[in-house]
Amino acid sequence: MICRIWHGYTTFNNADTYENLLKDEIFAGIKDRRIKGYKGIQLLRRELEDETEFITIMWFDTIGAVREFAGADFEQSVVPEKALLVLSRFDKKSQHYEVKENDSFIPV
Repeated sequence: MICRIWHGYTTFNNADTYENLLKDEIFAGIKDRRIKGYKGIQLLRRELEDETEFITIMWFDTIGAVREFAGADFEQSVVPEKALLVLSRFDKKSQHYEVKENDSFIPV
């Protein structure tokens, strides 16, 4: 299993807008693509001193499934145009990890 992690940041004023965009449009669009080997996504949110941090954690069976999602340069961030309007900064590349132990993982 592959875990894809990405960080994005917004102003406090844009945080709820971005979270709703993720939940209502972006995550649904990913699911609708029906990527073979895509297992789901998690969203984390944290208020920092002067901005809001979001982390997405995506789960895939194989790196091939990641490539189907992100393209040949699979480390490249996938950031839709609408998200660019509310993000103040974000990772240009996602991090990918091979999951070695998954005993405590409980999908929501």
